[in-house]
Amino acid sequence: MATQRIKNHEKTYLDNDGKGASEPSNIAPAVPASVIWTLLSFTFAMITLPIGTYFFVVNLVFVGNSTFAGALAAVMANVVLIAYVIMAMKEDQTERREEEERQKKSL
Repeated sequence: MATQRIKNHEKTYLDNDGKGASEPSNIAPAVPASVIWTLLSFTFAMITLPIGTYFFVVNLVFVGNSTFAGALAAVMANVVLIAYVIMAMKEDQTERREEEERQKKSL
């Protein structure tokens, strides 16, 4: 048989009486702004670099040969992707170093 919890001692939001209102609220974002800017910049590069490379190469370098231009555009997309992965790995390593330094200072 199920039992019901007694709620007399619990306060609701309206019963708070402003206690804790003098404390600043935590409005910090869940993701740092630098991470968002990095993601947006690599997204922009992933869209513009391969397309720009394709049209530049097909019109000026290979003059109408779209096979080589498409292959080079695919290579450029992979370059952007690899650069993003390398940057993410370096950022993760710096976070680990900072955490280790904090632990050493607290000891």
